[in-house]
Amino acid sequence: MSVKVNELTKIYGTQKAVDTVSFEAHKGEVLGFLGPNGAGKTTTMKVITCFIPQTSGAVEVCGFDVEKDSMEVRKRIGYLPEHNPLYKEMYVKEYLRFVGGIHHIKNLSSRIDEMIEMTGLEREQNKLIGTLSKGYRQRVGLAQAMIHDPEVLILDEPTSGLDPNQLAEIRHLIKKIGQEKTVIFSTHIMQEVQALCDRVVIINKGQLVANDSIQVLQQKISGRQVTVALFAAKVKPEQLLQIKHVEDVKEIGANRWQLFSTDDIRAAVFEFAVKQKVGLLELYPQVSSVEDVFQKLTSN
Repeated sequence: MSVKVNELTKIYGTQKAVDTVSFEAHKGEVLGFLGPNGAGKTTTMKVITCFIPQTSGAVEVCGFDVEKDSMEVRKRIGYLPEHNPLYKEMYVKEYLRFVGGIHHIKNLSSRIDEMIEMTGLEREQNKLIGTLSKGYRQRVGLAQAMIHDPEVLILDEPTSGLDPNQLAEIRHLIKKIGQEKTVIFSTHIMQEVQALCDRVVIINKGQLVANDSIQVLQQKISGRQVTVALFAAKVKPEQLLQIKHVEDVKEIGANRWQLFSTDDIRAAVFEFAVKQKVGLLELYPQVSSVEDVFQKLTSN
């Protein structure tokens, strides 16, 4: 794995910001790192990136310990913090040249051109950073995070301030990067989680409350499988209860039913419709939304 967090704890005075959190992030996946404000997400990311030390526990990045080998860890991580720290008095290309020089990048000019093209900064490359919109400043932040070609990319609210077109472009870029690198991605926009993340880690009040794929978490939250069926004619609930594995039914509209079961019943529902000679207009599984999962796991 590229990132391994083992029983990480961070205490500020008497407040335990992160409480024995453990998870892993692997190469070739985008890991969604979620939680309410103040849950400990940013603190965890700052420990992983060597910005602050942990109180206890261990964190490894590409096999290097963040305490013992912090310089080796920094070489392998690209980081875009929530509050994007940029030198606003510098020009875009000047800033990227400055960051690239810190990393001792060979063929720096061609690498800068590559990052400018990748992040869509062609029209803005000769402008002062201070004159850019928030969306373009985020692009500059992404470019600096990736300029040294890190193995691990940590993004804290990277799409903040982007318009819909920019949002689609950055989502595509993150998804593409996630095919080759390890990406840890923090956001409050649940649609982005659905679109981008292979797996999610959710923390609440400093503690880990979920670590799984979205699909598995949706199933766990639902408890039972829910299938929605729309029939062309009226059917009786006692008929539907005869379908194998159906435990309960609920009419939610004209001839539209929710069927509760412990198994996938779509084939059985189709067979029922054929046997009863009633048209089946819709048939689909109903799952909890990502918002439902998040609220369920982080509510009091």
